[in-house]
Amino acid sequence: MKTRKFDDYYIVRLDKGEEIVTALKKFCRAQNIKLGTVSGIGAANRVKIGLFDPVEKKYHEQEFSGNFEIVSLSGNITTMDGEVYLHLHIAVGDEKQRVYGGHLGQAVISATAEIVVNIFNGEVNRYFDDEVGLNLLNIA
Repeated sequence: MKTRKFDDYYIVRLDKGEEIVTALKKFCRAQNIKLGTVSGIGAANRVKIGLFDPVEKKYHEQEFSGNFEIVSLSGNITTMDGEVYLHLHIAVGDEKQRVYGGHLGQAVISATAEIVVNIFNGEVNRYFDDEVGLNLLNIA
């Protein structure tokens, strides 16, 4: 991972073999980032994407292997129980231009990823909501 800061933005480059969620959590901890947004593009060869089922109150993940372009990576950075909490979504396209997307569980970079992290002053925590079954933003 290579990074460079510009005002309230970081440009982050991930390299072959790095996993997006793990690398971004490590980066946020090292930079003490507790609130921000994430956007990016790149290439991956192993991706886990989830869909939340509100009836069952759980994520159903599917793993994809092969060559994929990261068409879009987006999400936010908050905290939960004092730890960095990433909520990321991803869309990836294959060689036939089919696109798969949803909640990002894991993505291993096959070439590179170019990610922009926009940081905000402050902190927004999350809490688990039993009724919904998700970790919600505590912004009341």
